[in-house]
Amino acid sequence: MVKSRFSLIAVLIGLFTLTLWWNPLPLAAQEPIKITFWHAMSARRMPAVNRIVEGFNKAHPGIQVEPQFTGKYKEVLAKTIAAVKAGTPPHLAQIYEVGTQTMLDSGAIVPVFELFKPGEVDWGDVIGPIHDYYAVDGKLYSMPFNSSTSILYYNKDLFRKAGLNPNKPPSTWEEVEKVGKRLVESGVVPHALSFGWPGWQFEQMHTLHNQFYANNKNGRAGRATKVLINGDFGVKVVEKWVDLARKKILIYGGEEYRANDAFLAGKIAMLFQSTSSVGSITKAAKFEVGTSFLPRFQGYERGNSVVGGATIWVLKGHSQKEYDAIKEFLKWMIRPEVTAQWHKDTGYFPATNSAVKLLLDEGWFSQHPNHLTAFLQILTGVKTPASQGVRLGPFVAIRKAFRSALEKAIQGTLSPKEALDEAAAEANRLLSEYNELYQ
Repeated sequence: MVKSRFSLIAVLIGLFTLTLWWNPLPLAAQEPIKITFWHAMSARRMPAVNRIVEGFNKAHPGIQVEPQFTGKYKEVLAKTIAAVKAGTPPHLAQIYEVGTQTMLDSGAIVPVFELFKPGEVDWGDVIGPIHDYYAVDGKLYSMPFNSSTSILYYNKDLFRKAGLNPNKPPSTWEEVEKVGKRLVESGVVPHALSFGWPGWQFEQMHTLHNQFYANNKNGRAGRATKVLINGDFGVKVVEKWVDLARKKILIYGGEEYRANDAFLAGKIAMLFQSTSSVGSITKAAKFEVGTSFLPRFQGYERGNSVVGGATIWVLKGHSQKEYDAIKEFLKWMIRPEVTAQWHKDTGYFPATNSAVKLLLDEGWFSQHPNHLTAFLQILTGVKTPASQGVRLGPFVAIRKAFRSALEKAIQGTLSPKEALDEAAAEANRLLSEYNELYQ
């Protein structure tokens, strides 16, 4: 009886094994590798980010990039540093240009050039001024993404109403004053000019005129220990802005993109703003929009406008499989067709010369000449140590100190020199505290 039971069990095991051989149990589906991507692209730019990510995820089913809007630029930087200290960093973070020195000093990054084998990515294809800004000893530490520069936007319809040539925007500060006076005195606008990102515009004036903003070659030959913003050139810039404000030609526009509203409402006729606004301004404007180079002061050596925007940084603390997935995503982001579409969607520079060629071949720039202005301005400038851009650890706080000083100068509570002396003192204190951390 016992022998019969064992025989029955053996038969059942045999049948079960045979069944498995013919009909194996389904294997559990392998989970895709998840990559977190913190970014600051809100509003109309978020769909453009999602377009890139969705295209990648569809083409790479084994990888799932998860874009997460994490706040404004300064918030993404602060949250990324906090996450690094907490031991929970994202895989990728979009950090704006003023966070570059902070990221380099953080000890928490994997330089992008180290991720790739020689020849895997043609770094020489990256647009020169973008590469120069984010490179250390000629090697890129972060992946180009949304680079921009500042240009002059102007309302051609208002120029016509004031009897001005709509195809001849001002190219010097003397012309800005002359044109602005005509616009205001003709009653076309209450004020003629404003700008976004005031600290950045001040930096643009320095690079454009080949003037150093900080010592140690703008912090590129070694950490900066002193800003030079209260020197003769910086005072000259702020004096001009204050003078134009007193004459009702300039109106202070506040932070970031706030001045765009006044421009679109026809309350000002000229605007200094990021090229990232080309798309949104062109679509929203109910008038003909023109673009041109930033105005210059006569008598100074030529430099170049400087890039703004942000790049993608890779954080430490992840597995090799995750870094392999990150590599695939970064290679996708820099593909000519992907970065060209990103430019079309946003107005930010396409990151590579290959993408520019693609756009030229399509006739994009001939159909959208306002998108070409930024390229012509930054690619026809002169590369000098002073025009490559500034690297300061506490750059966010330094910009805030300058903005506060500028507001006091425009309000008349401090002279331009006094205001810049105050800003410089605060900036130097911040630099001293920062540098003590990295002795």
